[in-house]
Amino acid sequence: MSAHCPVTLAGEAVLLLAGRALYWPARQMLVVADIHFGKAASFRALGVPVPRGTTTHNLQALDALLEQVACRQIVFLGDFLHARAAHASATVAAMLAWRRRHPQLLLTLVRGNHDLHAGDPSGLLAVTLVDEPYRLGPFAFCHHPETPSEAYVLAGHVHPVYHLRSGHDGLRLPCFLQGPSRLILPSFGAFTGGHAVCPEAGERVFVVADGAIFPLP
Repeated sequence: MSAHCPVTLAGEAVLLLAGRALYWPARQMLVVADIHFGKAASFRALGVPVPRGTTTHNLQALDALLEQVACRQIVFLGDFLHARAAHASATVAAMLAWRRRHPQLLLTLVRGNHDLHAGDPSGLLAVTLVDEPYRLGPFAFCHHPETPSEAYVLAGHVHPVYHLRSGHDGLRLPCFLQGPSRLILPSFGAFTGGHAVCPEAGERVFVVADGAIFPLP
């Protein structure tokens, strides 16, 4: 098992990373889905006692990816912010501190359904905002996997997980779901849950576990 898995999509060589992201070497680009900044803060604002530190965890996970690959740009496939409560001062301050450490990075957000309710991120983050489908090369960067496009779709939204079963035991693991016309990325954010997927004919599943990624037979 390895921390990355090379695949070819629409004629382009990319890496599926155990860090729950896709890397496009030709563009030195990371692609991340459903980071949901401020989700825990949003629940706490509703009086639900959930753990703190999810924003810090997400930013540390981004930093770990940036140490692994040469990156010029990050494209976020929607749901950058979870809700309006994600604009809380502590959440924004942590994100701005991270941005100041990476001023050279180009950041692009393909707006998702949560972004429409949460509102756009602070202008101080210098994020370029686009709507789906965002076309670049052979790819259509989207939030929703069903977005119509003639290009190969890279999307999130589903938070795919796969159930590995052995007898009475089972594991529920985040995964990439690759098909002939689209790839669905796992949710990057902490505390985001998942939706179990069952691959159809022509689809492949790449499971992430313990810092490694591997294709299922």
